[in-house]
Amino acid sequence: MPVKYVFVTGGVVSGLGKGITAASLGRLLKARGYHVTSQKFDPYINIDPGTMNPIQHGEVFVTDDGAETDLDLGHYERFIDEGLNKKSNVTTGKVYWSILSKERRGDYGGNTVQVIPHVTNEIKSRFYRSEDPSDQEVAIIEIGGTVGDIESQPFLEALRQFQHEVGHENCILIHVTLIPYLKSSGELKTKPTQASVKDLQGMGIQPDILVCRSDYPLDDGIKRKIAQFCNVERSRVIQNLDAEVLYEVPLMMEKEHLAHEVCECLNMPCPDPDLDDWKKMINAWKHPEHKVEIALVGKYVSLHDAYISVVESLEHAGVANSADVKIRWVDSERISSYNVDEMLGGVHGILVPGGFGDRGIEGMICAIKYARENKIPYLGLCLGMQLTLVEFGRHVLGFSDAHSQEFNPDTTHPMVHIMPDQDGVTDLGGTLRLGSYPCVLTEGSKAYELYGEKEIHERHRHRYEVNNEYRDILQENGMMLSGCSPDGRIVEMVEIPEHPWFVATQAHPEFKSRPNKAHPLFKGFVEAALEHQGK
Repeated sequence: MPVKYVFVTGGVVSGLGKGITAASLGRLLKARGYHVTSQKFDPYINIDPGTMNPIQHGEVFVTDDGAETDLDLGHYERFIDEGLNKKSNVTTGKVYWSILSKERRGDYGGNTVQVIPHVTNEIKSRFYRSEDPSDQEVAIIEIGGTVGDIESQPFLEALRQFQHEVGHENCILIHVTLIPYLKSSGELKTKPTQASVKDLQGMGIQPDILVCRSDYPLDDGIKRKIAQFCNVERSRVIQNLDAEVLYEVPLMMEKEHLAHEVCECLNMPCPDPDLDDWKKMINAWKHPEHKVEIALVGKYVSLHDAYISVVESLEHAGVANSADVKIRWVDSERISSYNVDEMLGGVHGILVPGGFGDRGIEGMICAIKYARENKIPYLGLCLGMQLTLVEFGRHVLGFSDAHSQEFNPDTTHPMVHIMPDQDGVTDLGGTLRLGSYPCVLTEGSKAYELYGEKEIHERHRHRYEVNNEYRDILQENGMMLSGCSPDGRIVEMVEIPEHPWFVATQAHPEFKSRPNKAHPLFKGFVEAALEHQGK
């Protein structure tokens, strides 16, 4: 059977939720038995977001095969529960890198390399999926940016050509736009949507479905007006209102018959979806029995999207424990030994996430010490684990200058040091330990109890590791090395058995949590926070 393609574009303004629309459609189609894959095309010239400042771009999401990708891929994975890969995120930088490499090799036979056909052909080659006659696959492809952006034009031209090649019956376009509300006149305005669609039409592209973001419901008159001026059927003007819970959007889109309209456009059967588990999850989310407060101590707290997978994982764990998780955002640059009790007092759990650079490091160490000494449940992730070793080295082992070589190359007690195979590497992009790696858990450890199995796989994004020279002294003073690589060379997880709940991992488990299947580490952490609250 031919692969069916659904493209998602955005108009009027950025930040309308194209990614959530694409992810919600994926959930609705998967609930109908279809095999769904997702892909994001970003028009920026970076090869990937790996070297971007999280405060500018938000979180870098890592796939199993080690791709550093846009945070929208996290939404895709959480909604459709499918692992994505390096091919799932394409940037202008990757496209031009490939074209220039081919040109240098002489692949173009001396021809002049141009946007059309060479750039558009390169983009189209990344649209195509191999066809499997035993499986009906739907590829949902989001094109980043906003219609009208100069950098998006090659992608939209490639889309126009691609639709002509595979046939309109196999390739449709969903356009996400804004219907603004003018408070002064008390009116919803359709002109921005009309203008955005006109821009697409000027490129030879006709949207099949319009998803209209609005603060207020669209009445039938407005929908008919949009349909008439934008040359789409009335039933294919879909309103998309704000949701109380992010994961409620698929249910809202189901009520608007989004999947039905997509299936009709693509000449696909549209059986009734199996959304019972999803509805049960949303009901639990909206009706928690408990409340618990977790301090997230980080250096990028001015932009919550920088920790979006961590936040989502805490909320997933809250649902699993029938709890409403309130996050206390704590800027690690502001914490010191003088105010740590004021900033962290009263929380039921403390989490220190990943990050790069030495800004705010001492504040994180203060938070870890506070959690350890006051028996507050603690979860350290990546950098959080590395600083756990530093804190333990300073305040338990007595090494006053204990540190990571990343931040103090001259320390006499490098608890964390450069990976031997990374020594001398100067490039930042693509030189980390990236992707999924196995870890063998110690039987009897908290980690083993939580995971329920001896060998696990988690995703990584870091360059520095625990210094093996300190293994013996760490264990002699009460720290358990609860997870190591299968060859025993790399320490992946640590915990303190004498503490009620104190676990740190070199990995990023937040990338594998799902709203209806909370990650065991986060689930156990929130459960421990609830128990601490009860005490």
